[in-house]
Amino acid sequence: MCNSLFYLIVKAVDYILSWFEWGESFVTYNSPMYRSLDPEAILHQTEQLHQRVSERFPGRGLANVSSEVTEVAREARERAAEIASPNWWLRIGVGMLILVVVLILLSAVRIIQFNFDQIFDLAEFLAILDAGFNDIFLVGAALYFLIRLEVRYKRNRALDALHELRSLAHVIDMHQLTKDPERLLRTDWESTPSSPQPTMSAFLLTRYLDYCSEMLSILGKVAALYVQDFDDEVALAAVNEIEALTTGLSRKIWQKIMILREAQMGTPDFTDIPDPA
Repeated sequence: MCNSLFYLIVKAVDYILSWFEWGESFVTYNSPMYRSLDPEAILHQTEQLHQRVSERFPGRGLANVSSEVTEVAREARERAAEIASPNWWLRIGVGMLILVVVLILLSAVRIIQFNFDQIFDLAEFLAILDAGFNDIFLVGAALYFLIRLEVRYKRNRALDALHELRSLAHVIDMHQLTKDPERLLRTDWESTPSSPQPTMSAFLLTRYLDYCSEMLSILGKVAALYVQDFDDEVALAAVNEIEALTTGLSRKIWQKIMILREAQMGTPDFTDIPDPA
């Protein structure tokens, strides 16, 4: 039991010391070009997109959404850097707590008097062995909880930011939801009093849908920033879900764009236009 406890303590101390070896490697300041996402480049592209949307559709809700996407990209640049960087205050606090636990264990082992000449019966031996394993398990669980505290803290921050991106993707989808090219291109379309009235030409509608697709693509790249230098399975799974969501929504938008382009190219029968592959 003592050997197992000592081994557990040594592994915990070794893990703590490893913080100071790889802590600064979270942020790859000199990473090769085209092998990692550049937050500044993403923000620049987002700001340009906002300018294009504002110039093309001034005063419309899509311009406000693009402004929000720009703000989210700007916040992601700061948040991703903070998540990737080591939290030294938290590490020092956890290290001190682990050190206190280790000192208490060493003091307890030193105080306990072992009498190896005493003969134990099988029941007493099994009871002592069971209590020892329970203590080792509880101490190990406590050490593991303390060591993983920083990861859980960063994971919660990343998941909160990713939840905002997921909600914003649905907001973008709501803006293009009623932009049906069939209402614009068909002459025999019968509207109801509650039907949305087309207010854009085919060209403007194509640009509107294309801007929505670009914003969804940017949201996927912003989400990837949070796990680029933060290796966590839960956060990575959330990013993959957002990328799948934005890709699926963008695919629906491009179906509408392809319908508009086919119609503008002089398709004989608009109703016979096949869906793009």
